[in-house]
Amino acid sequence: MTRSILTLILILFTIVFAKAQTAMTNVDARNSTCLNGKWQTIIDPTGVGNWREVWKEKVPEKKTDFYEYSFEGGPVLEVPGDFNSQIKEITYLEGTVWYKKTFTYTRDSSKRLFIHFGAVNYLADIYLNGEHLGQHEGGFTPFQFELTHKVLEGENRLIVKADNSRKSDGLPGLGFDWFNYGGITRDVNLVETNATYIDDYSIQLKKGSNNQVLGWVKLNGKKPQQQIEINIPELNVKYKTQSNAKGIGVITFKGKFDHWSPENPKRYEVIIKCETDALKDTIGFRTIKVQGPTVVLNGKSIFLKSINIHEENPLKGARAFSKDDAKLLLTWAKELGCNMVRLAHYPHNEYMVKMAEKMGLMVWSEIPVYQHIEFSTPGVEDKMDLMMREMIKRDKNRCGVVIWSLSNETYSSTANRDLALSNLTKKCRALDSTRLITHVINTQGYANNTFNVWDTLYRYSDIISINEYVGWYEPWQGKPVDTKWDLIYPDKPVFISEFGGEALYGSNYGPKDEAAYWSEEYQEQIYKDQIEMFKTVPNLVGVCPWLLVDYRSLGRMHPIYQKGYNRKGLLSEKGEKKKAWFVMKNYYDKVSSDE
Repeated sequence: MTRSILTLILILFTIVFAKAQTAMTNVDARNSTCLNGKWQTIIDPTGVGNWREVWKEKVPEKKTDFYEYSFEGGPVLEVPGDFNSQIKEITYLEGTVWYKKTFTYTRDSSKRLFIHFGAVNYLADIYLNGEHLGQHEGGFTPFQFELTHKVLEGENRLIVKADNSRKSDGLPGLGFDWFNYGGITRDVNLVETNATYIDDYSIQLKKGSNNQVLGWVKLNGKKPQQQIEINIPELNVKYKTQSNAKGIGVITFKGKFDHWSPENPKRYEVIIKCETDALKDTIGFRTIKVQGPTVVLNGKSIFLKSINIHEENPLKGARAFSKDDAKLLLTWAKELGCNMVRLAHYPHNEYMVKMAEKMGLMVWSEIPVYQHIEFSTPGVEDKMDLMMREMIKRDKNRCGVVIWSLSNETYSSTANRDLALSNLTKKCRALDSTRLITHVINTQGYANNTFNVWDTLYRYSDIISINEYVGWYEPWQGKPVDTKWDLIYPDKPVFISEFGGEALYGSNYGPKDEAAYWSEEYQEQIYKDQIEMFKTVPNLVGVCPWLLVDYRSLGRMHPIYQKGYNRKGLLSEKGEKKKAWFVMKNYYDKVSSDE
């Protein structure tokens, strides 16, 4: 066996087995150096960069030496940001782009250093000064690597291989109905900590209590046993506890909380201290539960007036990543009359979750277990588990997050689906018992104007979440107001998590009552009929149109009406209000006045 083959095997072994660390909580509160901005890149559509070992950045030493790659003179991309929308020639690339950033660092023996990525889509390999730090799979959750004993005094070279190729055993899999934006799509930060630091914490109300916090703080480092203190100055709360040999300190205290709600999004400054570290967070406190056939927030039943949102800035045709992007989308949701947003079909940027909470919007957060996932393929369950844990670790202190969604439109006929998702649900409840959990299903039968809602996954869900597109993908089989329902669990709350139809803003190409012309009037009638049908739904606790705004999707190929966009938005990609927008807003305004 030649030396070159042995070297390649070692490289592949390292790539397979070196994994990223789950990111520390609340990176915004840390001592950080932002690495956002301009990064040098190499576009690698055929994937030869591994073979050429571009991370080593070899330079010619002899007159006969040459190398067929270079970051110098290549494209420069903005980070965060997807690569597809920044370079026209790679708009539709699903493959590899290599990124390079140099930074300087002054070493301090008393400090630890981490590189933190908000997200890289989909498969990320990280290199520092020619050394492979490891790999992270998953395009929508944060991860980190420790650099403490690897960083050099002075200049350092950071290289990221970002590969958004679809994977049959990926999450999502090969087929999904949104644009596959690739690259370093969220913030990158160098984070400096003390030798022992606060890695994670959970500070929320105990399940079933409206005034008692039950949580914990977890330290990371060689001094795990320390005194821990939680301060909430506005409430005069000062609680002390001690962490154990594993660095975990249990916290439990009471407070006279002004509960967070959409009408009163109250939050408090919370200070978390140990002997070697201190952090600040802004945390709200609320209770959420299912009580019989209703959803109850802070002891009162609530109707969930929601909207589906993809993580795309439609005005730019690019992945949404900034505070301004979040403000644009969430302001539209508030204008519609929403009190909740479903962030489909993956965890959105942390800015989105924090801003929604600040604006009084409840959040439905979801992992990309979408449609044809290979549940029986070795490793897939581990990927689901990791993505769920990364989502929960980042956002568990956000009181605005009220629902964890663990799957969307999966099929009982898929091998191992029920077992894999029931196991995932149990793990989720063990991690966080204070929020609602759901699985979204679209396999209900519809015949004789009757819905047969039967999927076994509803056994594990707190609410029955239904995607149905009657009036678009299926014609009405009777009057909407005469619709009947046969629920497998008749005592559980029911949530219509998707409904709607497509319309091109301003479409006037043909008859308004025929679906084939994508008219606003046709979409408008779907919404009117759906609202009539809502009156028949037993235990209805909320609805969620698909969706807020038209978004890019390569599967939408009609050259006149779609042009690469899913046109089910209530708004066009330019922010123009379709007729259905006003139908939905009127419905939400009326629901509000009826409560």
